[in-house]
Amino acid sequence: MKVKLIAYTPDGAATIAKAAKLCYSPVGVEAIEEKLDEAEVARFVAMLADMGHASPMEHISFTFAIEGVSRVLTHQLVRHRLASYSQQSQRYVRLDRFEYIIPKAIEKDEAAKARFIESMKAAHKAYEDLTEQLKAVYVKELEESGMDEKKAASAAEKRAIEDARYVLPNACETKIVVTMNARSLMHFFTMRLCERAQWEIRDMALAMLKEVLAVAPEVFKQAGPACVTGPCPEGAMTCGKINEVRAFYKEEVWKRP
Repeated sequence: MKVKLIAYTPDGAATIAKAAKLCYSPVGVEAIEEKLDEAEVARFVAMLADMGHASPMEHISFTFAIEGVSRVLTHQLVRHRLASYSQQSQRYVRLDRFEYIIPKAIEKDEAAKARFIESMKAAHKAYEDLTEQLKAVYVKELEESGMDEKKAASAAEKRAIEDARYVLPNACETKIVVTMNARSLMHFFTMRLCERAQWEIRDMALAMLKEVLAVAPEVFKQAGPACVTGPCPEGAMTCGKINEVRAFYKEEVWKRP
C-alpha cells in the first residue's frame, strides 16, 4: 500500500480561523487577518474543535494518491459521499500485469495462501482468455461494418476488456486519487480508524492521518476513532480495547508524552 498527500490547502488552520471569525465579526477578512498570528490561529482552531463547530473546516481540502489497495477497499471508500474520486478504470486499462491484495489472515496460513494464489491465477487466466476470444469476435464485426483493421483492433480490445473484467476478483489491485475537505476527512477517520473497521481501509486511514498531521497538525491533532476523545459508540459491539487505542494515538500517532 502506498498513500501520498499530493495537494492540500496551504495555511489551512489560518483559513479555518478566518472563516470562523468572520461569522461573528463586524469587520471583513482583511481586518481579521491583521489580528491573526500563529498562536491565535492555534488557540481558535482548538476552541472550534472543543465546541464541535466543524463547518469552517470545509474550507480546506486534502488530495491523496493511493496505490496498492484492493477493490474491496475502494468499494467501501467511495461510500463516503462528500469527496471526489478518480480511479483507475478496468474498462480502459487492460490488466496484463495482474496484481492483487492478499488478506493478512490468508498470508499467515500457507495452505490458505496457496489456494488463494491459485484462485488469482485462474481468474487472470480466464480474464486473458475471454479478452482474446471476445476481441476476435468484435474485430470481425467491426471490419465487416467497414472499419479499417487498425481501428477495429483498438476498438475491439476496449470492448473485450469491458466484458472480460467481470471475472476479476475483489482482491484485484487498484489505484485511486481522493480529495476530501477537512470536515469529511475527520468523519472518515472517526469511522475507518475504529478497530471494528475492515483491516485494509483502517491501515489506509492511518497512513492518511499521518500524512495530514505532517502539514496541518493544529487541525488534526485530535483526529482518530471516536473513542479517543469520547466514549466508544459501538455499544455491545465494542472492541474492548479503549485504553490501548487511546494510548496508541497519544504516544504513537499524535506523538504526545
